[in-house]
Amino acid sequence: MNDTPGWASPGSASSDGDDRGAGRPGEPADGPTDAAGPASKWSKEQPPASDWSAPSAGQGGPTQTPPPQGQQPGGAPGWGGQGPAGPGWGGPGPGGGPGWGAPGQPGPGWGWQGRPHFVKPGVIPLRPLGVGELLDGTVSTMRTYWRTVLGIALTVSVVTQVVAVLAQGYLLNEIDTTALDDSSASVEEVGEALVGVFASLGAILVITLLGTIFATALLTMVTSRAVLGKPVSTAEAWADARPQLPRLFGLTLLLLVIPVGIVGIGVTPGILVSVNGGNGVVFAVLGGLAALGVAIWMMIRLSLASPALMLEKQGLGKSMGRSLKLVHGAWWRIFGITLLAGVLANILASIIAIPFTVIAAIVDGGGASGLLSTTGGSWTFLIISGVGAVVASTLTFPVTAGITVLLYIDQRIRREGLDLELARAAGVPDQGTATGGPAPGH
Repeated sequence: MNDTPGWASPGSASSDGDDRGAGRPGEPADGPTDAAGPASKWSKEQPPASDWSAPSAGQGGPTQTPPPQGQQPGGAPGWGGQGPAGPGWGGPGPGGGPGWGAPGQPGPGWGWQGRPHFVKPGVIPLRPLGVGELLDGTVSTMRTYWRTVLGIALTVSVVTQVVAVLAQGYLLNEIDTTALDDSSASVEEVGEALVGVFASLGAILVITLLGTIFATALLTMVTSRAVLGKPVSTAEAWADARPQLPRLFGLTLLLLVIPVGIVGIGVTPGILVSVNGGNGVVFAVLGGLAALGVAIWMMIRLSLASPALMLEKQGLGKSMGRSLKLVHGAWWRIFGITLLAGVLANILASIIAIPFTVIAAIVDGGGASGLLSTTGGSWTFLIISGVGAVVASTLTFPVTAGITVLLYIDQRIRREGLDLELARAAGVPDQGTATGGPAPGH
């Protein structure tokens, strides 16, 4: 009997004999059986009930159960489908209705549940996934491997926020920003203040970006193992991710430069018109909007480059090419899922971080004005708001990284039959994976 997860009936015992009476996809495992009953005892006048198995010569079969009261022999709703004479498993019956095993004839469907069970060695079933299953797989990864996932996210968040708080406290607070609040300040003074503020904010952004790259790299490895149902420690995730980290840094920077460059090209004509004395504001706005649309389109096309680089051990160019290939023809779907994940992550982060920021402003004594201050704030404000940022990042890092990895795996299942390779990698026999197109409803 094939005891592959997702195909055999739950709780069924393994057997070395003929498995034609074994559970099928979607088959309920509640039929009574009689191992000693020979096939000759089967009645020729009554159709099998819906949970019967096909008898074989010399072997036992299920005990016959009379059809329900008023049920005519030609109308039994067995596995053979709905028809004038549903014959069950064995093939065409007297009325011509196709049975389960009838080769070359229209099949009756998948029994009670309407579709087969699929292999699920880990956090997702190995088949094309819906939006809910992508989100569920991400949450299941966090719940099942919470020590590793939250440990990585918490460590990266703490280190990142400590450095960011120190940078804000020592750099941003040292900058003279009084010119920004002084209406009589000269253009040069305002410019110097803005340069200092943007330089400090840029340093904080770089620190946050580095932390995000580390978290993404490690969580990508954890999620890929979770799909196979194999736990991974932080040390193992680091050992897998470390060789690809330099390339991931380069890829991340490149993915930031590309959209900025596209928008810059879009607004350049308007800027040139303005420099030459013309009214280039309209051209700059229109060019910027058009370029922004192109930049978003390109960002989605390249959104799967990061997991391709980490999991396939590709270089920059090949990983970007892999993303272009996988996203081709599915741009709107991936855009919608990515946007949904981003919105959910930002809502979650805001729910956690905003109360900490408000409390920090109240404790600091600045009230609402402290929230709008252009300076870095006091140490009390920075520390309390930093704690909120740590909690928020600890929960949002796994969500954003997990959705991206599962989207990559889902696209490879749809395009390349990766589910078969994943089933083998998980130690599942080949016949345990049922494919054949997208899942119903997708």
